[in-house]
Amino acid sequence: MVVMSGRAVNRATLARQLLVERADVSVAAAVEQLVGMQGQEAKHPYVGLWSRVAGFAEGDLDRAVEAREVVRGTLFRGTLHLVTAADFLRFRATVAPVLEAGLRLLKERAEGMEPAKVVAAAERILAKEPLTFTEVRDALQKEFPAVNERALGFCTRMLVPLVMYPTGGRWSWPANARFTPAEEWIGKKLHRKEEQAELVTRYLQAFGPATPADFQTWSGLPKAKPVFDSLDLETFTDDNGKTLYDVPDAPRPDPGTPVPVRFLPEFDNLLLAHAKRERIIADEHRPAVFTKNLRVKATYTVDGYVAGLWTAEKKRGVATLTLTPFGRLLKRNKGDLEREGTALLGFLEPDAKSYEVVTGS
Repeated sequence: MVVMSGRAVNRATLARQLLVERADVSVAAAVEQLVGMQGQEAKHPYVGLWSRVAGFAEGDLDRAVEAREVVRGTLFRGTLHLVTAADFLRFRATVAPVLEAGLRLLKERAEGMEPAKVVAAAERILAKEPLTFTEVRDALQKEFPAVNERALGFCTRMLVPLVMYPTGGRWSWPANARFTPAEEWIGKKLHRKEEQAELVTRYLQAFGPATPADFQTWSGLPKAKPVFDSLDLETFTDDNGKTLYDVPDAPRPDPGTPVPVRFLPEFDNLLLAHAKRERIIADEHRPAVFTKNLRVKATYTVDGYVAGLWTAEKKRGVATLTLTPFGRLLKRNKGDLEREGTALLGFLEPDAKSYEVVTGS
């Protein structure tokens, strides 16, 4: 079996993540290639696409949202994702078991709740108009006064296929967005059959080569090994002797392929899509990125690996990008980061009077 070095795995993953070079593709095509982008907050996919798509402008994603080509809703791992409308329809049934299992997290708060009745009531309520989850919980509480209101909201979020209703403001959705039934918004019916084998293939095209455990981490679906074994996949061995699976003819660049510095938003799926993440971030740096309160900080990569954190702010017309490197920052890398960082600031704060990239500690 062919052995793939750590750098070979890194380059293969970056190529599929459109991070070896920006891709000259549409927003919908990029989101499809990535099998969605985690979207805990509305701005994050915009930044992720800016780093991946050639000539990307904020309005490109705005228009794709308005055209209902891409949607934002609860999907993989029970978290908010920006996905193509076609993929939401296609894979919602596949991940439904993950969402249903999520109700176990409610524990005693679910006392007295009958999920089927809550779903029916929520569907009826949301069919009238898009609502925020505060409004959904308030309406459900009137019908189920003895049930915990947070449990009612969580049940709705997990079991009712909903997408966020865009408002047309910056980043398309406000912090407290309204939700609406997916089928009504997209104008097509959900695919009713589970398509786990197809989802495995799509995952490998976006994040491979990888293991069944990696797929499980990304999707939330358990017991993926039999599905991998049923497919016509190529196999490799990594530096630790673990078997990696991949789709035939997938891009696997030379390990020496140069890659540019890139800025990744908070919660970028590149850092969340594998059980072992050394292909993109050294274990010693993970505590600085993955916080105890379940945040995933914004990072930048140098030579294809996470090398530090970044934050951006604007005060008195000056937009500042602060870099927090994990180690010594080489002069040539600093120049590249300053150029790319200044361009990122121009995207984030187009109305700023000036831009600065500084190195913090």
